[in-house]
Amino acid sequence: MVTEQRTYRYFDLVMVAFVVVLICSNLIGPAKAATLTLPVIGPVTFGAGVLFFPISYIFGDVLTEVYGYARARRVIWAGFAALIFAAIMAAVIVALPPAPGWPNQHIYEVAFGNTWRIAGASMIAYFCGEFVNSYVLAKMKVRSEGRHMSWRFVASTIAGEAVDSSLFYPLAFYNSGIMPNDLVLTLMISQFVVKTLVEIVFLPITVRVVAALKGAENEDYFDRNTDFNPFKLDA
Repeated sequence: MVTEQRTYRYFDLVMVAFVVVLICSNLIGPAKAATLTLPVIGPVTFGAGVLFFPISYIFGDVLTEVYGYARARRVIWAGFAALIFAAIMAAVIVALPPAPGWPNQHIYEVAFGNTWRIAGASMIAYFCGEFVNSYVLAKMKVRSEGRHMSWRFVASTIAGEAVDSSLFYPLAFYNSGIMPNDLVLTLMISQFVVKTLVEIVFLPITVRVVAALKGAENEDYFDRNTDFNPFKLDA
């Protein structure tokens, strides 16, 4: 017996938005270090992509809350495949011999010449962090019977971002010679805090988007009988 799959009006748009934010924050953001002077704290230096990468977690919350873990899982895999393709494309383009007299090879190497260690660390951290975020949110929704949505979003993001940050920085930079090991720990903690704060700042918008999507799709999925195996693609 074949079970007919539900179709949704906006699922594809949310998936595309998720993948676009993910690719842009990984390709455009890491090339620039920025410094902002904050009240009380003073100057804070961070990778520019940290301001936008958490938006992918917001879309992950939206997908899991409205459409369920299984459909969010497919989107996470789509993002993972897109990251792999982007890393391969960047490596090939940087490695191609430049035309004689073309002056911008160094610019390309700086902007897109991430080492495979950093690219690999980014993909591993993303994969694990996104699945933790989605799993925690789905489980909390079932246990709370759908209540306390804002708190569930924050708690799942804290869990996911903690995994993401604690994996990325040691895998990418520990004993790498690029930066001192004590700075790796400092950046790991600061990036986790900044990413979580971005989620909290966007929380009122996230809640409104979720409410609008639930109404438009006539869906509010509860993962009561879901197989949470992250390596399955069934929706």
